Amino acid sequence: MKNILIVAALALLTACTQTPDWDYDKSANFSNFKTFAWVENASLTKDTTNYQINGLMEKRVRTAVNKELSQTLGMSLVDAAQADVLVNYHASVDKELEVDTFNVGYGARWGYWGTGFQRDTTAREYEVGTLVIDIIDRESNQLVWRGAKEGRLKKNQSPEQREASIKETVANILSNFPPHKQL
Repeated sequence: MKNILIVAALALLTACTQTPDWDYDKSANFSNFKTFAWVENASLTKDTTNYQINGLMEKRVRTAVNKELSQTLGMSLVDAAQADVLVNYHASVDKELEVDTFNVGYGARWGYWGTGFQRDTTAREYEVGTLVIDIIDRESNQLVWRGAKEGRLKKNQSPEQREASIKETVANILSNFPPHKQL
């Protein structure tokens, strides 16, 4: 019985997905944004000592953002001096602790009837990654849109799995850029 409850709880955890969080400047005219470039020296704003934010992950994030903005939204990647908006991203990894307590009841014990409970508590540490994408109006140098998503990180992924995960996360974050209320 205890194993069934644990399997059910794990199934629920893997079925849950974090939805992205968005915020934007309501006064910005997003229809004017046709070109983009990356913030210069953007790597100086990230904690590059974290294993998740290495050169390989940097390349995956930039490639995924470039593809989403270019292919999906029809924006053009240009030199920073000609761009309508500048793009930057931030990533972080935090440790979280998950504590579960299961109470299991039963009705009969060797020769007599009664009620009893067994309490089982488990604790697991896991890592949660957060990816934040910022869109900055180059002319005013003001943040006009921010999207973020966090989720539990998986260990021991192949490079292909990491790339697919980044592509999906970036697409999910940018699914509300430009904000739907503006369209």
